[in-house]
Amino acid sequence: MRCVACNHKDTKVVDSRLSQGGMSIRRRRQCLKCHFRFSTVEESEILDLTVVKRDGRREAYMREKLESGLRKAIQKRPITAEVFKDLVNQVERDLQRRKKNEVTSREVGEIVMNRLKHVDTVAYIRFASVYRAFEDVKTFQEALEHLAKSKKKR
Repeated sequence: MRCVACNHKDTKVVDSRLSQGGMSIRRRRQCLKCHFRFSTVEESEILDLTVVKRDGRREAYMREKLESGLRKAIQKRPITAEVFKDLVNQVERDLQRRKKNEVTSREVGEIVMNRLKHVDTVAYIRFASVYRAFEDVKTFQEALEHLAKSKKKR
């Protein structure tokens, strides 16, 4: 890892700590040349996962797309950056647990909705309205009723 201050190629790890539920590692580093200290974060990444779209196209999984969809759903909601990052990690963990090289966009959407439901109901409804393409008030109402039933079960 290069030093962020002097760009020297050698640094040493001074301290390592797990963060965000064990899904990333925060490392304190020190430059061997100028002795500047800085932090880095290492996160796991989903590799070799293909998403099969509704029209049959296949594309590589992209974390940015997941984050973008979630950001739209949680816009102006009281969700911290830490909760957001944890949500993304939970969705990715659920995808990895399937132990498949291909998942459908439908499977991804269902996982996201299941996780969002427990984080913020308004964000859940926003995401569901786009994901399920609500066509009228009746389908929207049905989703609200389904959400209310699942809340009562808890």
